Amino acid sequence: MSQAVGNTALAYARVWHHVDASDRILGKLAERIALVLMGKHKPIYDPSVDCGDYVIVTNARSVKVTGRKEEQVLFRKHSMFPGGLKETPYSDMMRKNPDEVIRHAVSGMLPKNKLRERRLERLKVFPSYNMGVLGGNILRSWDDGTLPPDWDPRVPTTTMTLKQNWRFPVTDKKADA
Repeated sequence: MSQAVGNTALAYARVWHHVDASDRILGKLAERIALVLMGKHKPIYDPSVDCGDYVIVTNARSVKVTGRKEEQVLFRKHSMFPGGLKETPYSDMMRKNPDEVIRHAVSGMLPKNKLRERRLERLKVFPSYNMGVLGGNILRSWDDGTLPPDWDPRVPTTTMTLKQNWRFPVTDKKADA
């Protein structure tokens, strides 16, 4: 007799989430992304099982930090040779490689175990609103669970088209009555 109850394959199915990072605080954004990558929002969460979802982050160039972190934060990497320490200020990193800033913050929020790299592979970060072909994986509006009325998988999806398509007209019930 099977021990599985219900549709377990459906419970482990991965969903694509879209996050617009415009004017969001980096730490709070990274924390929420890490929870989704780990799968803690699902009732089947187990720390030893990789059951998280995909996350697409757009507008990484316009993420904000609080306090004086913009002047104080340094990103460090070392080549493992003597004198091989490279330090990059936050402002330079945001100008050159804004997706790496979010990736580094989310990496720090994930548990330090063997699942960390696999979870980070499911994080897709884009510096502007255009998310390319991957935007076709974001299928539905989480407000009411429906597809946009003019959804076409061949049309590239961007943050702007998602905002336009997911604003459904609200009918006034008093006017209809």
